[in-house]
This record gives sequence, C-alpha cells and structure tokens, in this order.
Amino acid sequence: MTTIESYLQDNSERFETDLFEWLRMASIATDSAYDDQTRGAANWLADKFKALGLATETIETCGQPLVYAQSPPVAGAPTVLVYGHYDVQPPDPIELWTNPPFEPTVRDGNVYARGATDDKGQMITHLFGVEAALKANGSLPLQVKFLIEGEEESGGAGLDAFLKGKYDDAIGMPMAKKLAADIVVISDCSQYAPGKPAITYGLKGIIYFELFVHGPNRDLHSGSFGGTVTNPANALSEMLAKIKDADGRIQVPGFYDDVIPLSEKESAQFESLNFSDDEFKTELGVENLFGEKDFTTLERRWGRPTFDINGLWSGYQGEGAKTVLPAEAGAKFSFRLVPDQDPEKIHAALEKMLADVCPPGVRIELKNHHGAPGFVLPLGSPFMAAAARAIESGFGTAPVFVRSGGSIPVVNQFKHLLGIDTLLLGWGQDDDNPHSPDEKFSLEDFHRGIHSSACLWAEIAKVQVE
Repeated sequence: MTTIESYLQDNSERFETDLFEWLRMASIATDSAYDDQTRGAANWLADKFKALGLATETIETCGQPLVYAQSPPVAGAPTVLVYGHYDVQPPDPIELWTNPPFEPTVRDGNVYARGATDDKGQMITHLFGVEAALKANGSLPLQVKFLIEGEEESGGAGLDAFLKGKYDDAIGMPMAKKLAADIVVISDCSQYAPGKPAITYGLKGIIYFELFVHGPNRDLHSGSFGGTVTNPANALSEMLAKIKDADGRIQVPGFYDDVIPLSEKESAQFESLNFSDDEFKTELGVENLFGEKDFTTLERRWGRPTFDINGLWSGYQGEGAKTVLPAEAGAKFSFRLVPDQDPEKIHAALEKMLADVCPPGVRIELKNHHGAPGFVLPLGSPFMAAAARAIESGFGTAPVFVRSGGSIPVVNQFKHLLGIDTLLLGWGQDDDNPHSPDEKFSLEDFHRGIHSSACLWAEIAKVQVE
C-alpha cells in the first residue's frame, strides 16, 4: 500500500531533478530578452499540471500568461486556491554569484539559483504535494485550484487585469466564479528561524508618497541670496521632521484612530519567540534600536504602523563643494499600515497637514504612488488550525504564529475582490537572499514543504464550510 510518506521517499530524487530543471529557465519577465524562457517556464508548469490529470489552461494576458489548473470539485468540501509565480528577479550583479544564477548548484544542503526560494522552489512544493496525495489516496478530499502568474516581480499587470474581470470573455465565465474558493494558500515567505516553521497570519499595508518642494525659478548662489528666500531643502527637512516625534509617534492627525491594538494573546505569542534585541543589533551592525515608545521590537516590526523616508534629493550632490541654494527638493517616503487603517484616509490627512506646516515661499506637490491596507487572519481560524496540523506532520514540530512588516498586494486583492482570506505558509529562511546574489533554498525544507502540502489537503477538508 502506498502512503504519502513512502511516495515522498520514493520520489524525493525526482522532485529535486524537476526543481533543478525548472530553475535553469531564466524566466525574467521584466526583461523582454528572456521572453522565450519565461514562456517556456509557464509551458513547463502547465505540462506538469496536465500530467497529474488537472484541468489546465494557459490564460493569455496583456503581459505574461497565467497558468491555471484545477482538480474536480468535491461536494461538501472546501475549495483551496493556491497562488504563486513562475517569474524571477534579474540576477544582477552577476559577478557576486558563487555559481551562475541559472545553473542550480547544491552546497551544504542548499540549492543555489535564482528563483530557488522566490518563488519557484516554494510554489512547486504544492504541485508535488497534490501529486503525492493523489498517488497515495487515488483522489483529493477537496478541490484544489492553482493560479500561477508570470509578472509578480515586475508589477503583475496581467494578473491585475485578470482579477478586474478584463479576460472574462476569454475564459468563458466571470473571474470570481472561476477563482471561487474558501481559502487561499501562498508559500512565498519564510519560517521564523531554522527549525521553527511559521504561519504568517498578518501583513502590514502600505502607502507610498513622493513630496516635491518648489522654490525659486532657478538654483541660486547661497551667499548672494541666502536669507532672502525660503530654501526648498530646508523647508523639506522641516516638514519631514514634523511627521514623527522624538518618541517615534507619527503626528499625522487621526493616524492612529483605526489602529487595532495587539491582543494579549498576540503579545504573549511574540514574547514566546525569545527574540533577542542584542542579536538583532549585531546582525544589523547598529548600536541601538529605535521605534515607537512602550512597544517591543517585534511588536513594532509586526503590529504597529511606521513611517520611513526612502529617498531624499536636492541641490548639488557631486564631488567637492558647491554653494547652491537649490530651486527644488524632493523626498520619497512610506507608511507601513496595520489593520484597519485606510490608506486614502491617511492620504487626505497627510495632505492637509503638509499644507498647514509648509513654510511660506515654497510650493509643495504630493504624489501618491500606491497604497494597500493591512491584512490579518484571526488566530482562531479553523483554516489556521488545519495548516498548523499539516506543518507539524511535515516538519516534525508545531509552527509558531508571526506577522510580517512587509506587504503582499495580491493578498489584499483576493480579500477585496473575492472575499477570500489567505494562509501564508513559508518554507524559506530569512537569509535565503531572494532578491540578491546567491539565492538559496534548503533542500531539507523543500522536502518538508512537500510533505506539509501533501497533508494540508486532508486537514483543510475537515473544515466545515457553508
């Protein structure tokens, strides 16, 4: 009798061979020079789904194609939608790679290649997890749908258009009907630490701005004109300094009105992780940590909103000195948000605040680049409990529950457009270098991820849905 465990053991070498074959495809969607390889990666994936007997489509978009596949529906059982992406980041700078980025190389139990952890290696664990469950049991106890895009690293234009219903005629039904599901599963994140698998139950939202400050009609001599007109760089510095106080508290009026405080259970969960401020300082090469007063480092990272300047420009920046009073200044900055903060509400409040504090003699222009709300899945969700049981089966230890300071826009799209929550199940590690040279993925965690995925379908099938 074939069990999931015996099937995984018998096919472990072939799983790695398939992974390495896929990693050799330079699916760099942002660079048209690689269009053939990007398309090849999509076709390779579609062929794998078809080989499992899943109904499979390649959906053409304004950009790279979407690969969609589904198993048959199961009456009375939940439906799971698995999302991932087959495109990868450009590998530059090439010279900093120990091995060529598209020649998978195994060292110290890790496979090194672009896409190893982001997201080819993690996503394909679910394809193999479905395969193992099918081969061991003959069928799946619920319906699994896959939606795999090819432009996540370059803006996701094709997926965005698809989710807004622009290809409904091409697919022959409304997008919402095609993707109808009870829960989404995404593996494009990390464990808490080696040997500590995690479920990420919350993400921060974001709103990103660019502020321009316009002054005189040309750069001026700072000696001849200093003290007679407002310096845009000085004005910019004054305005930015007023956004956050000395205790790390953001001063935009009404900013904290909708912030949901962390529960005692969440704070206790964070405390149980035994996070070390000293080790964190050493890792980052800083002498001190700073953030909103009266909160721990993990609480600030995962559960409190933040403000950060991301870029500054003005005046002369070449070698040596130039005594210039600049005509313009600018800054890029972002707020990371928590549920239930509204990006548009914060935009309006910030715009009014900046107008109120803008020094006389300059004109300001605020540009909103993008925004998305935060996300949190209640710790009491039955889907969370199901995922925890599956992960314990695959990893041999129960997962911890963490939030992330980052944002995954597609999670908000699934929630807003389809009304579906997401399970974020990361098999990677924080040091996997997903956008850097020498990207890697632990092969042991790769196999543990497949095992967890193979167990996930039966565990989610136990969840009662309407």
